[in-house]
Amino acid sequence: MTMADVARRAGVSPTTASFALSGRTDMRISAASRDRVLEAARELGYRPNVTARSLRTKSTQTIGFVSDLITTTPFAGEVIRGALEAARERDHLLFITEAGGDRAAESALVHALLDRQVDAVIYATMFTRYVTPPKELYGRRVVLLNCLAPGFDAPCVVPDELEAGRDAARALLAAGHTRGIWAIGGHQTVPATPEGIIAGNERMRGLEEVLRASGARLDGVIECDWNTPDGYREVTALLAAGHRPRALVCLTDRVSMGAYQALGEAGLSVPGDVSVVSFDDQDIASVLRPALTTLKLPHYRLGRLAVELILRSGPLEAVVHRVPMPLQERASIGAPAAG
Repeated sequence: MTMADVARRAGVSPTTASFALSGRTDMRISAASRDRVLEAARELGYRPNVTARSLRTKSTQTIGFVSDLITTTPFAGEVIRGALEAARERDHLLFITEAGGDRAAESALVHALLDRQVDAVIYATMFTRYVTPPKELYGRRVVLLNCLAPGFDAPCVVPDELEAGRDAARALLAAGHTRGIWAIGGHQTVPATPEGIIAGNERMRGLEEVLRASGARLDGVIECDWNTPDGYREVTALLAAGHRPRALVCLTDRVSMGAYQALGEAGLSVPGDVSVVSFDDQDIASVLRPALTTLKLPHYRLGRLAVELILRSGPLEAVVHRVPMPLQERASIGAPAAG
């Protein structure tokens, strides 16, 4: 079915049908004529020629999304959902691709998206880190999602890890903790996993800043990878060395799970003997017993904001947008143990 078929069925000119179907409100078309055109289009099953429309409007209403590992990581799937919903609400289509960390594949994917005339590209990473975007993106309309690229002229959308560290400290201080606080997984100067490069350092900086301002301090910082066995091993060793922490700040929920196991084997309860606060709000946080108090990575909001920014009118400003990480207050923080 063509536009001319719709116009004949509705009894209007092709120009009137075109304006009615494109939603133009700056033309003098009666409501009755517009309704007849829309009804005729429904009856005939008319679909506009998107390619022809894009040639007229200079817009394909499509956005490219290039990531390293996000689409295959269930924990971060909310990033995709947030981006998809924001695009759909604005009548845009999102082309989602993943390079798996392969730079050659990444470049090829960007080329493929540009060949399809996408209006803009969101360049995303699983963990917050510094990146060098593909050269094909220079000079294009781009938003960086969960990554930073100094010198690259594009806005960045990242979690506010610094404020999350501050909020973790405030949660412990509000419960009365001023000493006996240990950080597990902090100060990763040469982290074994990418997630520690920016997230770990900013979380620690915010944590120490607020503790110091209140006259409190950390009794110690233990560097380790961010997995459950690492938390178990390091907390077990800490207790075996004769230390008795009153509170643990675990740099991710997986570390907290290992800490819970080590504390339980030592006959210590959470939060009766040791309070625990963590980061990320992974699925395990709410099913641990007691449920874990943690700072939530705002995956949905990150994806949504990236699309909202890229579809704003006018040029994009190369500024960093920090998305808050809300505190999920559960049951793992209590008053300091006596003694």
